[in-house]
Amino acid sequence: QVQLVESGGGLVQAGGSLRLSCAASGRTFSTYAMGWYRQAPGKQRELVAAIHSGGSTNYADSVKGRFTISRDNAKNTVYLQMNSLKPEDTAVYYCHHEDAYGSTWGKGTLVTVSS
Repeated sequence: QVQLVESGGGLVQAGGSLRLSCAASGRTFSTYAMGWYRQAPGKQRELVAAIHSGGSTNYADSVKGRFTISRDNAKNTVYLQMNSLKPEDTAVYYCHHEDAYGSTWGKGTLVTVSS
């Protein structure tokens, strides 16, 4: 099994920054990719950013140039640096892990951006 623990959410004013962290434990030796999804009220969960085992990354168009995903392999931790936050970034952010055995989701962390 894989366990994911997220941290770093909170309330920030528009234009501000936050950094989310997701620490993975358990079966992390066969990771394909880790990433962040978000779900705003009344909307479907959407991919924000992902980082793959080879180091490649991909981002939602809405966050390109503002968000950066990175990882620390020694700590089995993935980060999402979020800059120039907008009210429309308000959502619950979920960490996601994918490996040969399936997908695992974190419990989510709330990010609220005030205007």
